[in-house]
Amino acid sequence: MTLQSMTGFARSDGAFDGAAWHWELRSVNNRGLDLRLRLPPGFEAIEPKVRERIQKAVTRGSVNASLSFTRRAAQGDVRVNEAALERILSIATRVAKDTGAKKPRVEALLGLKGVLDISDDGEQDAERAAAEQAAVLDSLDGAIVALVSARRDEGARLKDVVSAQIDEIARLAKSVEASPARSLDAIRARLADQVARLMETGQAFDAQRLHQEAVLLATRADVEEELKRLDGHVTAARGLIAEGGDIGRRLDFLAQEFNREANTLTSKAADQEIAHAGLALKVVIDQLREQVQNLA
Repeated sequence: MTLQSMTGFARSDGAFDGAAWHWELRSVNNRGLDLRLRLPPGFEAIEPKVRERIQKAVTRGSVNASLSFTRRAAQGDVRVNEAALERILSIATRVAKDTGAKKPRVEALLGLKGVLDISDDGEQDAERAAAEQAAVLDSLDGAIVALVSARRDEGARLKDVVSAQIDEIARLAKSVEASPARSLDAIRARLADQVARLMETGQAFDAQRLHQEAVLLATRADVEEELKRLDGHVTAARGLIAEGGDIGRRLDFLAQEFNREANTLTSKAADQEIAHAGLALKVVIDQLREQVQNLA
């Protein structure tokens, strides 16, 4: 499985029976899944379905989904109420005959209430509304597919970056492991030099006590355990990357463990070369943690 970033953008357009719309989906980093919807009036009924579809495809990230919708102006159908018009004409004719007044004009008759019936096509029936909502949701599915694809493309790029950083951590750990400063002869020489400087002060020192302190210092300066744990974390991280999928949280935990071992190694470093390698480890691990924060 590929890795998936939490960063992505997608857009999908759709149209149905005089209506047009487009979906926009934006995703950024978040500790969990934070889904925010912006739907126009009249689409409240599909909100649960929108949430369900996005949640099936996305497990982490702050996702903003917005729907922009426009509908063509309704062109009403005009119908003449023949029965009403006939009654009005009959009354108007009789009144004109009785009073000698002029017959009313056509536009005046048509303007009377009940003569013209104007139906509004914008008033949708339930079947048409359901078909429109289904088309809108189908369009959402397309936007979700595009968003997941964008997040995977970014995840592939992050995979290369994170893998290179883990390789660098392994290289630096190996350089510490192979450092001549960790050899018994080097440790013995450093301790002998420290003891010699103490003896130059002219103070009397107990030889047995000095030996015990030397052994204690050597033990404290040994970084073998830190190197073994770093090697184990490298193996675990590479295994997670090979596994793929939503591994962001687990990699983030490993990055914290990397950092803990690097801190201990640096604090125990008795040689300048090892200290420099420890500092370099901390820099790479910080960079690793920044990248891992982007992974789902």
